[in-house]
Amino acid sequence: MEHNMDRLRSLAAKYGPLCVGLDTDPSYIPQSVMKGFSSPAQAVLAYNKEIIARVKSGESACCFKVQVAYYEAMGLEGMRVYAETLKAVHESGLVCITDVKRGDIAATASAYARAHFSGDFESDIITVNPYMGFDTLTAFTDFCMKEGKGIFVLLRTSNPGMSDIEQQELKSGGRVLDKVAAELNRLVKESKAAFPGQTCSPVGAVVGCTEEGDAAALRALCPEVFFLIPGYGAQGGAASIARTLMGTNMGTVNSSRGILCAWKKSPTCMEKEQAGTLSLADIADSAGAAAVASKKDLLAL
Repeated sequence: MEHNMDRLRSLAAKYGPLCVGLDTDPSYIPQSVMKGFSSPAQAVLAYNKEIIARVKSGESACCFKVQVAYYEAMGLEGMRVYAETLKAVHESGLVCITDVKRGDIAATASAYARAHFSGDFESDIITVNPYMGFDTLTAFTDFCMKEGKGIFVLLRTSNPGMSDIEQQELKSGGRVLDKVAAELNRLVKESKAAFPGQTCSPVGAVVGCTEEGDAAALRALCPEVFFLIPGYGAQGGAASIARTLMGTNMGTVNSSRGILCAWKKSPTCMEKEQAGTLSLADIADSAGAAAVASKKDLLAL
């Protein structure tokens, strides 16, 4: 059985490493476009579907990452839009990553795993937080080993505050993130028994590309772990750092606002907005073009 992280690696090799983040806040959609929909949530859904279609036809990305918080913030209708967005990603044939950062104990972790690996909110791969302890990962890794699902475990994130915990030195030696890396490497060995033909483990890591100094060391720290790499684009992370973290086709690089808000940097779109003629197709075209440009940047074409 091919697990979803293996499938993601194959798609990254075929279409390039870009991951398009559908962290679609209604404020990213211009009011002239928004007024054509019955609600902000419906405008978000329409925009998501247009972007998914353009990315698929343009072969510019290997996956989409959907951040659940933006949909939760829109209430019940937002969660229906979340489910519809996941459905549209699945129908595209690309990998669906949901950024939920769950991490809890025992039965609660099991409920989170069921919620996001089956049913209305089913995803291929989810993000998880290990900082309550490694036992919180068990419910999720069970789905990985038995069902072929995948998880990205927070390792070195892209936010400035990552040094508050992740970089702290332990009395036993090394940093907190080194302890997490050791657990990831253990899970890699465990997964080889479940997937003897794997090209990577179903357990990956979130590693931000906002710090150049330790990129090569982080790649070497987890040589068989596939990385989800945030921080590229709007957060200031450079493509060169992302390429170091990826190594040999061992990562996907997320861009959200840089694609979702690309229309704001388009002179044509800005002129149309001023004239009141800007359409959903216009802003989706800008997003599609930004995805293509990001792919070229990441591949240094």
